[in-house]
Formats: sequence, C-alpha cells, structure tokens
Amino acid sequence: MRRYFGTDGVRGTVNKTPMTAEFSLSLGRAAGHVLTRHLDHKPHILIGKDTRLSGYMIESALCAGLTAQGMNVLLVGPVPTPAVAYLTRSLRADAGVMLSASHNPAGDNGIKFFAADGFKLPDEVELEIEACLDALPPLPPALEIGKAARVDDARGRYIEFLKGSLPKGLRLDGLKVVVDCANGAAYDVAPRILHELGCNVISMHVEPDGYNINRECGSTYPEHMIRRVVESGADVGLALDGDADRLIACDQNGQIIDGDRVIAILAEHEHRHGQLSGGGVVTTLMSNMGLERYLGSMGLEMFRADVGDRYVLEMMRDKGCNLGGEQSGHMILLDHNTTGDGLMTALQLLTAMTEQQKQLSEMAAGMELFPQKLWNIVMPERRDVLADTQVQALIRDAEESLGSEGRVNVRMSGTEPKLRIMVEASDEELMQSVGNALVQAINTRVC
Repeated sequence: MRRYFGTDGVRGTVNKTPMTAEFSLSLGRAAGHVLTRHLDHKPHILIGKDTRLSGYMIESALCAGLTAQGMNVLLVGPVPTPAVAYLTRSLRADAGVMLSASHNPAGDNGIKFFAADGFKLPDEVELEIEACLDALPPLPPALEIGKAARVDDARGRYIEFLKGSLPKGLRLDGLKVVVDCANGAAYDVAPRILHELGCNVISMHVEPDGYNINRECGSTYPEHMIRRVVESGADVGLALDGDADRLIACDQNGQIIDGDRVIAILAEHEHRHGQLSGGGVVTTLMSNMGLERYLGSMGLEMFRADVGDRYVLEMMRDKGCNLGGEQSGHMILLDHNTTGDGLMTALQLLTAMTEQQKQLSEMAAGMELFPQKLWNIVMPERRDVLADTQVQALIRDAEESLGSEGRVNVRMSGTEPKLRIMVEASDEELMQSVGNALVQAINTRVC
C-alpha cells in the first residue's frame, strides 16, 4: 500500500505532509540510500525544478538530505521535466529528481525520481524508498558527506539535444508559431529553440514570478493560445504545462489538437516513413474510439494502458512500440527520450508539417472523434469508491445503455482526491444523457 508516491511521484500542497521541508530532507536521505547502495563510486544525483516559489525550499531540503547521506548533487535550476531525464543520462548521474507538480497551481509541488537510464523509477523501488523512510539509514562519517554544485549550461545542453531529434539540416523557416509556456519550466527554452530553428515566434506567459505558474495559462487553459493564433494569423499554437512534459496544440483556425490527434498525426507520418515500430501505438483507457478506428484504417493497432505515462511507457516497452501517449498531451517518443516531452512532441509535429507541406488542419482531418466528456467528482478524501458494489452496478448499467456505440471509464485520479468519469458515444445526445445520469447517481452515492 503506497503512502506517499502516487502515479507520478510524491505530490501535494506545500507545507502540508508530504510537501514539507522536513519530509523532503528525510526523503532525500531515504532515496539517496536506496538508489546508490550498490555503487562502488561516489554517487551523483541531479536536481531540476520548475518555477514555483516552493522550489527553493524543497530543493534545499532535498539537497541537504542527499548530501548528508553522502551523495554529490548537481543543481540544474528551472528546466522541463524531460530535460532532467535527458541530463541524468548525459551527465552520467546515478539518478535524477524533478521538483514539480506539473499542471497543478503554484501552491502545490511534487518530487519525482529518475533512474540513471532516464526512466522513472519502478513501483518496487518507490516502495523501498517509502519503507526506508520508517527507519532512515545510518549517517556516514563527517568527512564522507556529499557536496552540491550548479550546472550552468543545462538549458543549452537540452536545446542541442532537442535539435538533434530533427532530420539533418531541417529548418522551420517561415512557420509562424504561438507558444504558451505557462510561466513554467520552459519559459526560456521553448522560445529560444523555436527561434533558433527559424520560426517566427510569438511567446506567451514567459515571465515566471514563483506564483503564476499554470495560472489561467498553458495547456490547461488553451483558449488564450487559440485567441492569439487566430488574431495573429499564426500557422500553429503550442501550449505547454508547468513542467513542459505535455503539449496541447491548435491549428491555424484555432481548432484544438489534443493528444489523440497528435498521436494520429505522428503515427501516420512515422508509418509513412517506415519508422513506427511495434505495429501500432500505445494510448490509455481515456483515448477516443475515433483514434482506434483511424489507426485501424491504416492497419495499425491501438494498445490501451491504464491512465498515467508510467503505464503507457511500460506497455510501450512490452509491445516494442516507439510512440505512445495520453489524450491530455503526454507524448512519449522513445526513439528520442525516455519520458513525456512536450517540446520534443512539438518539434516532431512541426517537422511533419514542414516535410508534408501541410497545415495541421489538413493533417488532422483524417480522424473523426467520438463525442466524449470527462466529469470530475471531488471527494472529501481519497478512498476506493470503485470497490463499492452499488457504484459498480451503476457503471455496468451505463455501459449496457451504450452497447457497442460507446464506452464508460471511471477511475480515481492518481494525484488528487477526485473521481474521474469519462463517457463517449457515437452520438452527442446519447453521450450527454448517459453521462449526466451516471454522474448524478454516483455523486449521490459517494458524496
């Protein structure tokens, strides 16, 4: 039973357990011990963060715990989460840590670990770290503690890494691009790389102050990006979240290109060039049935994993796929990086547009989405309401109402005390009536 780690590391409201300085220090000691206990050299661990005010406090406390346990720490400052995954490998660190609560508001923060190979930690290792928190390891002698140093060129290294993912010599000259950085970790990197590749860049929300990350901006509020694209006559809009591991785009008309449509475009492009491996792509239980039918029309399979990029990644490795992602905009391009990467995804989209000489609207036109809606029921506290037999019966009734013309997915959020209810159907009216009835019935039962 997990106590602190959710589907994407440890996360919560700052100055409430577990997002306190005290817990962060203990977590640093426990993680440092578990991740490096079998090494025969002085261990190094890398810490990156987004732009939250609390990043200073959590970074200092975690660094203290790690160095107290004998680890050397490399501080790379504000960088996207996928940059931490890349830099951990590039700098030959023994582990990496990203401090971010992703798309959550500034009052939250989180801690997620990467292994030396740049992949997120397996469940069993996170459970070992939790167990170690109950009995912290002995401290080393005074002269065997670690030290901390700053890495000044971390963002430049990541930019060069991203450029290396494009076909040799390809430039993006002439593309007019709106990019909304959510006042988050990509506030500097995203405009720089797009400009260096030749784009005409219109930047939004690139002035982080510690308090404004994700505040009515970025991928959670794409309406601002859409308005700017339409007003400026841009070719494409790109909206990142606070740690830039997810991307929501829009075409020149302001139509949203969500994760399902991004997968459809990239799958078609890679399949056309013989670069799609595994015979298909990996998505989640939330992905639209329209995507499944579109991929099927090309002879490709759609493998559905549980919600959460770690589960998408696990299935990708199991099926041998190099493309996977979530409707929310987490895209994993395994030929390039080991975790969701919003900027890498954006560059691959722009590459496909340039090579095919098409607008996003043309490239997305081949897939017809089913009407789909997501409802959230906020719970007083996290509890397993899906074990309730009456809730199970309500879900079964809804599924029978839809038959083969739709789907129902009900799950607890992996990071918040919310019950998420998704209903999709071939008909808008059917989707709304079944969804509204199910939400009302479950809400009455559990709240």
